[in-house]
Amino acid sequence: MDGNVNAINWFEISVSDIDRAKKFYETIFGVEMTSMEMMGMKMAMFPGSDNMNGKVSGSLVQGDMHKPSMDGAKIYFNGNPDLNNVLNRVEAAGGKVVMPKMAISPEIGHMAFFIDTEGNTVALHSNN
Repeated sequence: MDGNVNAINWFEISVSDIDRAKKFYETIFGVEMTSMEMMGMKMAMFPGSDNMNGKVSGSLVQGDMHKPSMDGAKIYFNGNPDLNNVLNRVEAAGGKVVMPKMAISPEIGHMAFFIDTEGNTVALHSNN
């Protein structure tokens, strides 16, 4: 792998109710997601997903091959400048905080875990 490329270039979060999941992620991150259907799947794109700008992005996906699971891949969303800004909105949006903000190290920053409205365990990272 070329050292100048992202280790991750796309992610998909499996959901069972695309509308509920879209509302949850729009609420906690304060963003607007674009809905679409592709190859028989319902999708909601995170901002920046519509172009090939070299930045990592992804979508929520509802389809036959996408089943939510607490044991699925762990995705760490960027929670800078302080992941508590996002984490503090999780429960009001219908999710559950399962690990509050904790320090990893002074060099690496902080992390937290939450369960979204679809049952996926998702992580946050921030430098502070």
